[in-house]
Amino acid sequence: MTDTTAAKATRNMIFLVLVASLGYFVDIYDLVLFSIVRVESLGAIGIPAAAIRLQGVYIINMQMFGLLLGGLIWGVVGDKFGRIKVLFGSILLYSIANFANGLVHDINTYAIIRFIAGIGLAGELGAGITLVSETLSKDKRGYGTMVVAVIGLFGAVAAANVASYGWRNAYFVGGGLGIVLLLLRIGTFESGMYKNVAQSNVSKGNLLMLFNDRKRFLKYLYCILIGAPLWYVVGILITQAKEFGQALGAPEVLSAGKGILYSYVGIAVGDIFAGLLAQLTKSRKLTMLIFLLLSVVSVTAYLTTKGITTHQFIWLSFFMGCTVGYWATFVTIAAEQFGTNIRSTVTTTVPNFVRGALIPINSVFNLFVVRYGMLTSGFVMMGLLTVIALLSLSQLKESFGKDLDYVEIS
Repeated sequence: MTDTTAAKATRNMIFLVLVASLGYFVDIYDLVLFSIVRVESLGAIGIPAAAIRLQGVYIINMQMFGLLLGGLIWGVVGDKFGRIKVLFGSILLYSIANFANGLVHDINTYAIIRFIAGIGLAGELGAGITLVSETLSKDKRGYGTMVVAVIGLFGAVAAANVASYGWRNAYFVGGGLGIVLLLLRIGTFESGMYKNVAQSNVSKGNLLMLFNDRKRFLKYLYCILIGAPLWYVVGILITQAKEFGQALGAPEVLSAGKGILYSYVGIAVGDIFAGLLAQLTKSRKLTMLIFLLLSVVSVTAYLTTKGITTHQFIWLSFFMGCTVGYWATFVTIAAEQFGTNIRSTVTTTVPNFVRGALIPINSVFNLFVVRYGMLTSGFVMMGLLTVIALLSLSQLKESFGKDLDYVEIS
């Protein structure tokens, strides 16, 4: 390879990582926006204050249903027709949904549009991580996925700041960012590994392959379960900050928007340390273990801070974010566990099933709240999810430095 060719290849890889990162930035912006504007937007369309928590759960569940369905759709599309098509199709769908969300005036329309947005949001991260993992060398892909996650997670910071200008405007800005990103995507290219598989007769994007082999199914399930505590922390402990603050005797109402903002800054910081730790130890499993245990410490600190102030809440949100900052590591583990012909399906569905797991987690948590109250329920759910995640992690093989140029046999 000549110096000119090598330099061009390097520029192409940097551009790919940058575009995947910006895609995840817009993805996260839209994903957390409802959590940030939940109280303001529901109040603005006439929902009584006493009903905001349950109506908010209804809408977030609709968004999560969309993520579940979209994960399946985009995952199969990515393996059958290419990762690039997912990047274009998914962002177009959720950009349109964002514009529509800025125009809603009733709860059911709000929920339906969040469902459609969820379908669109489902494709972005999986396709981006799959492309980066297949394009970068095996000793560098951890850095690539780390950059995608770190830049992407600052989408939450942008969402929290833009939301201060009004919830409708925040949705309009999200739609505009998506259209701009769509134009940037024109220069992206397909991964070489996928091109090789596309020209073969091997089965691609076959969902049944994840279920027709017991060993493969369990591996897939374990990949999902190791990420569940992260979304519980963001989706319940921080999103329902107002209610947890009341249970802790906070002197003022805690803002979920601020919590989301600082927790995602923390997740970005955590992702940097998790990525570097994995590269240093050459073990993604050890990195996951350390972060899962640290997350229990941070959640315990949050749920035992009686009379919590806004200042304390901000720092605890940041601390919790840091300790669950294993998102890039967790998604990379999933990408590295499966062959090229179903890698997009796995890498797209796994993070969305983790997000979608918020539906049963919310249901169980609400049952606990009725009987035990917010704080005890918070402890119990975190304990259960962490134990399940640790057991699942123990069943997965170390994937650091694994050669990804292979296929799964149906």
